[in-house]
Amino acid sequence: MAKLIITENPEKWDLNFDGVTVVTPTIYFGEAEYQSKKFKIINLCKSHQYQSVGYYVSLLAEARGHKVIPEIATLQDFRFPSLIKDDAEDFEDMINESLKNIQESKFELKVYFGHTGESAFSRLGALIFNLYQVPIVQAVFVKKGKWQLQSLKTLHLNEIGESDFPMLQRALHFYVMGKNVVRKKYARKKYDLAILLSPEDQTPPSCPKAIQKFISAAEKKGFNVEIITKNDIGKLVQFDALLIRVTTNVNHYTYRFAKKAESEGLVVFDDPNSILKCTNKVYLHELLVANKIKVPKSHILRKDHQEIPGEFNYPLVIKQPDGSFSKGVKKIANEEELKPALKELFSKSELLILQEFVPTSYDWRVGVIDGKPLYVCKYFMAQNHWQIVDWKKNGEHREGKSETIKVEDAPAQLIETAIKATSLIGKGLYGVDVKEIDGVFCVIEVNDNPSIDAGVEDKVLKNELYARIMDAYLERLN
Repeated sequence: MAKLIITENPEKWDLNFDGVTVVTPTIYFGEAEYQSKKFKIINLCKSHQYQSVGYYVSLLAEARGHKVIPEIATLQDFRFPSLIKDDAEDFEDMINESLKNIQESKFELKVYFGHTGESAFSRLGALIFNLYQVPIVQAVFVKKGKWQLQSLKTLHLNEIGESDFPMLQRALHFYVMGKNVVRKKYARKKYDLAILLSPEDQTPPSCPKAIQKFISAAEKKGFNVEIITKNDIGKLVQFDALLIRVTTNVNHYTYRFAKKAESEGLVVFDDPNSILKCTNKVYLHELLVANKIKVPKSHILRKDHQEIPGEFNYPLVIKQPDGSFSKGVKKIANEEELKPALKELFSKSELLILQEFVPTSYDWRVGVIDGKPLYVCKYFMAQNHWQIVDWKKNGEHREGKSETIKVEDAPAQLIETAIKATSLIGKGLYGVDVKEIDGVFCVIEVNDNPSIDAGVEDKVLKNELYARIMDAYLERLN
């Protein structure tokens, strides 16, 4: 994608880089070639205030489908300082670690495209840029017991001193030429894939060995691969595709990553629509029932109407709508256990799913991609427990054994049921949990972020499983 730097006085600044064109706002607004093609735009106008020329550069860029920094939404956020400070509260530990050797009670830091010029503040500078995506900012921190972000102000070229300009040029050069600078030792591959991971995820959907297999498969298919974390949302614009290997939820940064990636034109698994549909069991239940897909006998409980229908017998199961990995699911043995369980679960949601308890030694899992079966597993219940995962009070957990079989050896009705269920969601990567009840296959849920662990889901296809997922990316990209 062609790159443009837009500023009022291009002759005043030495901003010329290979493959980058520097133009004035007047030229960008008026010339036809800047309306019909796709561009990545760095808006370095002298002001980004509401209704200024710089504001309209970003506004028109978004209207034309161009990727622009800063975005209009970001400029709007800077009009409300409290929003900026609220975002920073999530990263107080990094702020305090970065500023631990500062003796004064107030500290100002200029950040140029994520760079600060001092290694002690490099992580903090990258964080600020990734969070707010503004070319040049001045951050002010104050120490009141601990360091806090007091204010964040956008800066412009005419506010940069001569001594700082060389660093701005280096930072801008790295930003616009970043892929080539970082990977100049390697042969340039056609596409760039980011894999989102989290060291904080207690039950990640892929183990480290599986991640290495994803990387190997991607590189063989022609991808450059980079591991990113939750602090790297600003980097998404540099990639062509995103693979999320963190447990997803709508009220979570994984959903923001998926939305941002999709808006930037990346191919993403899991896409935001799948996250939205799959991570809420109430939605899934209604969707499956409306489309006549078999589910265990179920009922939606409301906080204002908690009566258990007469056709349900104890024991029964009550589920929190957004639970995952067997969390937020309670087995109720009798009426005495019902009241405290409802009180706990209704404190988190206005609706709950009531379901008949059907004991089985294992659940089926069918992996699906692009509407085709990818793998079939049996997940056995944890020892002496009624679920696949047995969570202990101390946060530790035990999992049951698993068995992977060839897709062609699985019951045809199982595969048919799984494919039909995923067709209601999309054509991404899914894992369909199914119970076999008296020979009938009933869908428990559809997972947008299915487990893929080395030695489990890949036991039959081995490396071919990862290759097929990469093929799905390539089909979309090509």
